[in-house]
Parts: sequence; structure tokens; C-alpha cells
Amino acid sequence: MSKLTHIDDQGRARMVDVSDKVSTAREAVAAGFVRMSPETLALAVSGSGRKGDVRAVAELAGVMAAKKTSDLIPLCHPLALSKVEVSVEPADGGLAVTARVKTTGPTGVEMEALTAASIACLTIYDMLKAAEKGMVIEAVRLLEKTGGKSGDWSAEA
Repeated sequence: MSKLTHIDDQGRARMVDVSDKVSTAREAVAAGFVRMSPETLALAVSGSGRKGDVRAVAELAGVMAAKKTSDLIPLCHPLALSKVEVSVEPADGGLAVTARVKTTGPTGVEMEALTAASIACLTIYDMLKAAEKGMVIEAVRLLEKTGGKSGDWSAEA
């Protein structure tokens, strides 16, 4: 097992020093899924829910969350993001969320993509909880990342 980068020699948590790392183009894609009944899915897709357009609000919430990742995850660096794109699409059994985040810098954007997907899923739940409290948020995961010292990675590989 490789050494954890956020733990120092004394076992204390630390923010990684990226000042000597080369800035490169970096991108990450994360996903999540909100499982729900067909009736709730129909309500979400119709855009006529009591709180408004579920998909549009969740997509916007995901974008906002990506930009706030360093405020939420203690050891994340604040990053200048060049692109955040969140998509919420109907799928068999619920709504599928995909978040794509890009930057050019000394550290990756995996956490930003995962945060965007997670918050979009939570927003979907919030928007639809009056219709169905038993929805399940599942499969939040990193799908791929490119750039940086560790190179490219894909969940498909």
C-alpha cells in the first residue's frame, strides 16, 4: 500500500504541498444515481414538482458545490476551475447524475467532481422528498481522471 499523502511522518493530517508540482490540464468525471419509484421519476422529469424543475436545480447545485469543495473537504486545495458540467438524466429506476470538472493546475479535480455529483444527488432528494422519502442515493463514484503525476485512470480499466 502506498503512503497516504495527507498524513505526515508523525501521523497527523496535513494539506499536501503542491507548490513544486507542474501545472497540467486535469479533468475528472464522477457519477451518482438516485433510485426512486416510477411515479416520482415521472414527477421529476415533468418539471412540475412543487419546488420547480428538479433536474435544473440539481445541475446548478452540483456546479455550485464543485466550486465550494475546499470549503467542505478540509484538506482540499482551493482551485480555479475552468469547467464544471453537471447532467441529470432519467434512467431505468431513477435519475443518473454525471459531473465533469476541468482545471489547469498542480493538483487534480477528483474531489470536485465527486462533490458535484454528491450534492446534485442530495438536491434531487431534497426536491422530491415530499413525494417519496424512501429514495436511495447510490453509486457515487469516480469514473475517470486525466492529468497529473499519477496519469490517467478509468473505472472501466
